[in-house]
Amino acid sequence: MNIIRSLAIFILAGLFEIGGGYLVWLWLKEGKPIWFGIAGGIILALYGVVATWQTANFGRVYATYGGIFIVLALLWAWKIDGFKPDRYDIIGAAIALIGACIIIYAPRNA
Repeated sequence: MNIIRSLAIFILAGLFEIGGGYLVWLWLKEGKPIWFGIAGGIILALYGVVATWQTANFGRVYATYGGIFIVLALLWAWKIDGFKPDRYDIIGAAIALIGACIIIYAPRNA
């Protein structure tokens, strides 16, 4: 498995999931037009497609994605919403990311 390619796929999937979810959030919580929700739904569906580009099995891919999603969600909140992660957010995200990378990239004999 090419680690750089795999990480790029995880990041792309994360941007689709967070971006799509954000558009739905804006539609339902912030009163934006319905096309925000429709676009968000389409983008969320694309997230599901992008995740299938990984070469590992479903369980490992989604377990790993959870850790990567944590980091991406905090970055999104920081850059888009103006939320500033504190040291505990950063420590927790780092632990999740390390665990995620162990799950997907650890060498296995089988």
